Amino acid sequence: MTILETLSLTRRFGQMTAVDELSFQVETGEAFGLLGPNGAGKSTTLKMLTTLLPPTAGTARVAGFDIVRQPGEVRRVIGYVPQLLSADGSLTGFENLSVFARLYDIPRAERGPRIRSALAFMGLEDSADKLVRNYSGGMIRRLEIAQSMLHRPPVLFLDEPTVGLDPAARRAVWEHIEVMRQEFNTTILVTTHMMEEAEHLCNRVAILHHGQLAVSGTPAELKAAIDKPDATLDDVFIEATGDQLESGGSYRETSRSRRTAQRLG
Repeated sequence: MTILETLSLTRRFGQMTAVDELSFQVETGEAFGLLGPNGAGKSTTLKMLTTLLPPTAGTARVAGFDIVRQPGEVRRVIGYVPQLLSADGSLTGFENLSVFARLYDIPRAERGPRIRSALAFMGLEDSADKLVRNYSGGMIRRLEIAQSMLHRPPVLFLDEPTVGLDPAARRAVWEHIEVMRQEFNTTILVTTHMMEEAEHLCNRVAILHHGQLAVSGTPAELKAAIDKPDATLDDVFIEATGDQLESGGSYRETSRSRRTAQRLG
């Protein structure tokens, strides 16, 4: 069953088209990856789907709600983990989740049990009363995912969820995301620059190039479609975009990524 669908979704900034008539579907319980070089339109697409940015043309439906006509309803059925830090280092893990519980209008009687359950699920039960400024990068990411899942949304958006993390922390986050998807049937849309991450997490991926959909399918299907023995998802990426995996990005993008990596590291 389709839970997320974009319909000729388009966003222009002046004369520049960041997302160009993008159409794709995501099924319930699926992990779907948006890949592409810097400037391909991934973040702009995510901002439109989470109602942070209105489309110039086209639309999308999330859990049956139209992002243009029903943005309030969309916000109630999604969770969102941005690339930049969303946890407050001056609060404990429990206090951070308490703030989000109130923001999500979780009934007072349910807040404590819901928060303790979320902390336990993310492996943070023993760190609930520690200030988040003393958490490791991987712990912070798990806390942020717990925040986004407190109201148990059917759709979760993850923007570069493991940026700045070391390999061990990255895999721990992957494992928690996968368990969450299986246990709660959460539909996940993730943006990432890491092909290993996309292959590990995603049932299907879509590769964007200049704001348009270049190719989509399962990692196995996409690798089989190119004429190269032992093809990797890196090979698919380069074949679809003609770009190197890291095309640089703007000064602002580079600065933002390095700040995030420094704070998580």
